[in-house]
Amino acid sequence: MLRKIVLAFTVTIVVAALCCAGIFGWILYSVYHDTAYPERATQIVISRGMAFNEIATQLAEQGIISNAWTFRLLAKLRHDDTGIHAGEYRFVAHQTQNTVLAQLLSGGAQVAVWVTIPEGFTAKQIAERLQSADVAGGNVQATEAYFMHHHIVVDGARTKNLEGFLFPSTYLIPTASSPDQAAAILTNQFFAELPKDAIARSKALHFTVPQIVTIASLIEGEAKIDEERPIMAGVYYNRLRIGMPLEVDATIEYALPAHKTELSFADLRINSPYNSYTHTGLPPTPIANPGAASLWAAFHPAKTPYLYYVYKGNGHHAFAKTLEEHNANVARYLQ
Repeated sequence: MLRKIVLAFTVTIVVAALCCAGIFGWILYSVYHDTAYPERATQIVISRGMAFNEIATQLAEQGIISNAWTFRLLAKLRHDDTGIHAGEYRFVAHQTQNTVLAQLLSGGAQVAVWVTIPEGFTAKQIAERLQSADVAGGNVQATEAYFMHHHIVVDGARTKNLEGFLFPSTYLIPTASSPDQAAAILTNQFFAELPKDAIARSKALHFTVPQIVTIASLIEGEAKIDEERPIMAGVYYNRLRIGMPLEVDATIEYALPAHKTELSFADLRINSPYNSYTHTGLPPTPIANPGAASLWAAFHPAKTPYLYYVYKGNGHHAFAKTLEEHNANVARYLQ
């Protein structure tokens, strides 16, 4: 009886060992030797913020790997489940899971990267952001030069350069892109985001669409909360209507060679066509690249009696109809 029990136990152990060996062999084969997937060259977009488990599932669902479980196990055992960058990847046919993981980690299969362009960035700042992402040729000077020496046509009006028309958003930009290709992506998005009634509104406001984009860039440079953007737009149109200098600090910032946290009285006298303290009318070009809220406000200004505003804190401005009211606000909020 005891001999039968020992024999049965031994058989059980042997079967279990064989099963474990079989599973282990299957895992090794799946990870290091199986080249059945992908069946053809396949591209995949990994969204920003995706967890590794989600990435593995997406790879399996799109036929890039045979199964997600062994892929997760491989990455977990090697502590490689946190180093994958979001972007677009292209995998050639017939690769092992080990090769796929290595290409995700190295970026060797990456064909496009996510790049975020914040509202209010200038063409120079956008060129710097693209360079840091190693796209558009990776050369700040060449990319900025392209932005500043090329134009687009907006409602029949030719822009002086691309400043103001490089729409701020998050883009999937090809790693092999050139400055002109990157510019096309951003300017195409500008046209997509331009208010649908932009042409009709420009005629009603008696300005060209590019001129109103310049006003939007002033709003972007000055406003901090969305509800004040149309009011600020109304202030600018009121000043333009009576030939009063716009006196927008952000235009001085644009004219200066380097950013300053506070402007001096000498800065306000800088000799530049962008100095809206010494020149009436609009600056020659936009001073930044406005987002959707500022574009909307510029084409839909509030009907307001205000001619002045001053920052009073917490994202809000104090608006005034007269210089006397404005001086009182300055004394109150800038002391």
